[in-house]
Amino acid sequence: MRFVPRSVMVGFVNALAIMIFMAQVPEMHDVPWAVYPLIIGGLALMVFFPKVTKVVPAPLVSIVVLTVITVAAGIAVPTVGDKGDLPSSLPVPGLPDVPFTLDTLTTIAPYALAMALVGLMESLMTAKLVDDITDTRSDKTRESIGQGIANIVTGFFGGMGGCAMIGQTMINVKVSGARTRLSTFLAGSFLMVLCIAFGPVVSDIPMAALVAVMVMVSVGTFDWHSVRPKTLKRMPLGETTVMVVTVVVVVATDNLAIGVVVGSLTAMTVFAKRVAHLAQVSGVVDPDGQQVVYSVTGELFFASSNDLVHQFDYKNDPDDVVIDLSGTHIWDASSVAALDAIETKYAERGKKVTVTGLNEPSAAMRERLTGQLTGGH
Repeated sequence: MRFVPRSVMVGFVNALAIMIFMAQVPEMHDVPWAVYPLIIGGLALMVFFPKVTKVVPAPLVSIVVLTVITVAAGIAVPTVGDKGDLPSSLPVPGLPDVPFTLDTLTTIAPYALAMALVGLMESLMTAKLVDDITDTRSDKTRESIGQGIANIVTGFFGGMGGCAMIGQTMINVKVSGARTRLSTFLAGSFLMVLCIAFGPVVSDIPMAALVAVMVMVSVGTFDWHSVRPKTLKRMPLGETTVMVVTVVVVVATDNLAIGVVVGSLTAMTVFAKRVAHLAQVSGVVDPDGQQVVYSVTGELFFASSNDLVHQFDYKNDPDDVVIDLSGTHIWDASSVAALDAIETKYAERGKKVTVTGLNEPSAAMRERLTGQLTGGH
């Protein structure tokens, strides 16, 4: 998570919001006309009910009201029951009915890796957002271990893989005012009771009510501040590009993991390109013309060190050349190779090079790698 920049996180959240909304579109296509006023009514309840009271969550009120209206008035609209039968009893443990072979593992491994990656990223991003909202600090390692154990146990009961939901969490924390893990436990407990004990009632819930809730979730999930003209004008072009790339890749591939990976790689490329121009070289020749001192400032790594070799006057410099690196740091082998190339170019002209000012880590890296990177050529 340390290597996932904020622009990728914003793109992730915005793409997730778009995907949540797009998932509701099929429920609004080729349906009875009564679905549309029900959705609008549900949205209106969730917008205005919190102004009256926040004791009862607005999404719950919306679902109850719309269900009562459709049942009492006998309005024929798609319901939860139309999607399939709800469980009538608690699940029992068991093993998947699949062959335990290498072929099975190679088939499910890519999907398992993608799900684990998305699940961890979404949970950790959610934890970070909740930490900011509640002014608390969560143990990300504990969250990850707990999620992994829960998913393994759930698998033996025929359950689906799960992770934290940014949209659902925002409604839980912001709208409902939840502040402890008790709210998460109660959400699962109520859902279990509703499905098992009140299955017939839940089956009568109109899909329009759930669509309205999920539309509100998508609206609440989207970071609208990130697309305001003022924000876009102030943000560096590279940051905006990374966010847009993340959103486009996620929506195009329908895969959050691919979007985050591509977004992170784009962010790294933008950062490397930006930092590469920070290494500067300035030379001062002694009054007697016997020595030149080059001062190098900025960070030396693969992107910036490529231009370093071309910033010295090998032909016209005096025979004594001093390169002062007290204002920089050597980060990789590319920088050591660049310094070796500079020394070689001066040595070919019979000139002596002295490198000074290296900090301890840079000096250790140079001592370990100098002369070992070109194979003697």
